[in-house]
Amino acid sequence: MSDIQKILIANRGEIALRVIRTCHEMGINTVAVYSTIDRDALHVRFADEAVCIGPAASGESYLRPDRLIAAAEVTGADAIHPGYGFLAENAEFSQICADNDIEFIGPSAETISLMGEKSKAKEEMHKAGVPIVEGSDGTVGDLDTAYEIASDIGFPVMVKAVAGGGGTGMRLVREADGFERAFNGARSEADAAFGNPEVYIEKFVEKPRHVEIQVLGDGKGNVMHFGERECSIQRRHQKLLEECPSPVVDEALREEMGAAAIRGAEAVNYEGAGTVEFLVGADRNFYFMEMNTRIQVEHPVTEEVTDCDLVEYQIRVSMGETVDSEERPPMEGHAIECRINAENPFQNFSPAPGDITAFHQPGGHGIRIDTAAYSGYRIPPTYDSMIAKLIAYGKTREQAIRKMRRALAEFVVEGVDTTIPFHRQLMNDDRFQQGNFDTRFLDDFEMHAAPAEVA
Repeated sequence: MSDIQKILIANRGEIALRVIRTCHEMGINTVAVYSTIDRDALHVRFADEAVCIGPAASGESYLRPDRLIAAAEVTGADAIHPGYGFLAENAEFSQICADNDIEFIGPSAETISLMGEKSKAKEEMHKAGVPIVEGSDGTVGDLDTAYEIASDIGFPVMVKAVAGGGGTGMRLVREADGFERAFNGARSEADAAFGNPEVYIEKFVEKPRHVEIQVLGDGKGNVMHFGERECSIQRRHQKLLEECPSPVVDEALREEMGAAAIRGAEAVNYEGAGTVEFLVGADRNFYFMEMNTRIQVEHPVTEEVTDCDLVEYQIRVSMGETVDSEERPPMEGHAIECRINAENPFQNFSPAPGDITAFHQPGGHGIRIDTAAYSGYRIPPTYDSMIAKLIAYGKTREQAIRKMRRALAEFVVEGVDTTIPFHRQLMNDDRFQQGNFDTRFLDDFEMHAAPAEVA
């Protein structure tokens, strides 16, 4: 096992700060990188060293492998943690790190590439015995063939970009007469967003829930899982709230889904922390959706319920530690995470960048805040609008909701609009409290008060 002495965090904001904290607890030195607009960011302040890698535009800073490698070489960092977003799932960057003898804390370039192309990932999971949704055998390039496949499967169907993510290049087609427009639209959008117009067809699962399994592999064929997370509260395929465990998953289903996730991760000799994402239908059957080859935004809810530090696990695996595939940390209690973004939920969640003029974090028993914001901090329009992740832990789901409701009432962010009013209303929604929701929950959820009326 080779010890890692210094880690460069190729990211910004709360996840960079999150990784720095674990590194310091492990006695590992850290290097922050930052763009000119992030000069006063907290991850820069709390890292042992910091290197400016370019201007505000991410394409000239956080998305530049050459500048990240140069920063690692100049500071003597022997490993890079990519966080999430930016280059975290970039196979080329993983390979560049390997070529420069820098440990990439994550999977190999081969694994990232395979799991990043959804049709190939689906094929690989099918071979490993992971349940998949009925659909096309790989990509479909022409309309006539695609229509024939969709007709054989039976509507409704989904048209999905192979390189897609976050709902981009994805179309739901409920009736045959809308297929041509959806097919062409998905291809056009995928080509514009990813430079790859290829799409595939799969059966649409009615009233699906988005449930994911957290896995950890050591690259030696050993994989363990940490249970599931419920991620069905979404807007335009972007998660707004996550919880652990899922309200609809019992121990039998958890074991079945966990075993499937392990089989899939073993099939690609997975190394590091990753997430196997499933759709769970109203009939409780589940189907592979995709695999995220990185730490997830919502990892804190799993940490709270399993009492584990997943970032520490990532680093230890990168140092050569072996995973005990027979071990699974017990899950105790319930955790909920609300993503507090600089968005206006009363105006279709429109972005609201700007200066935070006042910032007061909630506290108390069972409350965790992952944030890099502070009073005077500027939410730049250049990057993701996340201000904080607010996590509430309780012995039961009901207690976690009560704690979250109280914490949201205490959370003060002034100067910018935030999603706090949305989350406060969500905590009081009967369907949410009963766990009666799916990925279409927000389609008919309406904010019922003007901003001035929300105390």
